[in-house]
Amino acid sequence: VKQRFVRARGLHFPSPIFSEFDYFDDAILHIDNGYVKRFDAAQLFLNDGLHEDACEHHPEMLLLPGLIDAHVHFPQVEIIASFGDQLLDWLQHYTFPEEAKFADEPYARAAAVEFVDLLLAHGTTTAFTYATSHRHSADVLFEAAYAKSMRLVAGKVMMDRNAPSDLIDSLATGKADSEYLIKKWHGRGRLGYAVTPRFAGTSTEQQLQSAADLAAAYPDIWVQTHLSENLAELDWLRSLYRDFQDYFSLYERAGLATPRSVFGHCIHLSDNELARLAETGGIAAFCPSSNLFLGSGLFPLVAIRDKGIPIAIGTDVGAGTSLSMISTLGDAYRVCQLQSFSLDPLEAFYMATMGNARVLHLDDRIGNFCAGKEADFVLLNPSRNSQVASRVNTCQQIRDELFCYMILGDERLIEQTSVSGHVQFQQEPV
Repeated sequence: VKQRFVRARGLHFPSPIFSEFDYFDDAILHIDNGYVKRFDAAQLFLNDGLHEDACEHHPEMLLLPGLIDAHVHFPQVEIIASFGDQLLDWLQHYTFPEEAKFADEPYARAAAVEFVDLLLAHGTTTAFTYATSHRHSADVLFEAAYAKSMRLVAGKVMMDRNAPSDLIDSLATGKADSEYLIKKWHGRGRLGYAVTPRFAGTSTEQQLQSAADLAAAYPDIWVQTHLSENLAELDWLRSLYRDFQDYFSLYERAGLATPRSVFGHCIHLSDNELARLAETGGIAAFCPSSNLFLGSGLFPLVAIRDKGIPIAIGTDVGAGTSLSMISTLGDAYRVCQLQSFSLDPLEAFYMATMGNARVLHLDDRIGNFCAGKEADFVLLNPSRNSQVASRVNTCQQIRDELFCYMILGDERLIEQTSVSGHVQFQQEPV
């Protein structure tokens, strides 16, 4: 279908200021050949001659731009809700054994298809994704996303030490496999590549430098890794690097601190590290569900924001407990409450749409309903959850409704997910 007119209540964030939102009790989104043509009050479309019968009409639903997940591990879906460990033990007991299964390409392919379908069912239309250290794990993920026309950024994990032998790559293969994937997939369709050293504990200094060399050679790719997630991790790195200054310096001196670098967690950074991260333009990825589940700590959102550091938000499945960005926003609120800051629900939904698009350098393509953007969007249906529906009926403002979704809602609210204007997920009728 070349053109669609989707009529519902509608919300988006046309500017980088979350309080400058556009909300219509009755809106129409006009999609033309996969792109947004116009988003406006329905009455203005009707005044211009559009016939009501041309619209897909969902009067009780809320139309939003597609949700964006800034940090997620596709091979870890099967270890969600694994009991009892913090970060370093979690890697040994759960992550590495599960990721070793991806040596089998058919297993990896089936998992990739399932992962992409799950993203769409959770309302996520774009994700920054870690594969495993196997080259084909990234290959099959890109294939699955390409088949759905998704905008997805991913990378093969680079990891040349301190992991099981069946998961370790080498300085040479880590770089060669990554460069192969960059040349094959980056810029193909709506796909992008992120050079992905897991973290400084599992890559040698030489491999970190090799990752930086790739990022310099292909300046429009991204870098993604982990930074200052857990206190025991910090202690371990101090023992691993004899000339340890601080955690951020390990990436900084390798050349991995760039404006296109996404650093997962950033919980325990010193003031000096935060100042240097701000200088480089690097991005801090807030992963509240994971941080709560693993007991890693509380992301200091206000301190990081006050330093001028761009903040993205992600689920971090599998330590994150759901692929739902809606649920993740609820956990973000709880993390902030524990630090005497109440995260505005409008800011939260801004972060999961236009905010993530902006800090991840994708806001020229996705994030809102401005004309010319790629038409990725979701329909939220409060009637899918009777408690949510009852509570939303009492809301007087869109802010209150969004807050109900954050606290009471999850992926069950997603009625429909469209990618480039085409429906890629649709709930069964009630």
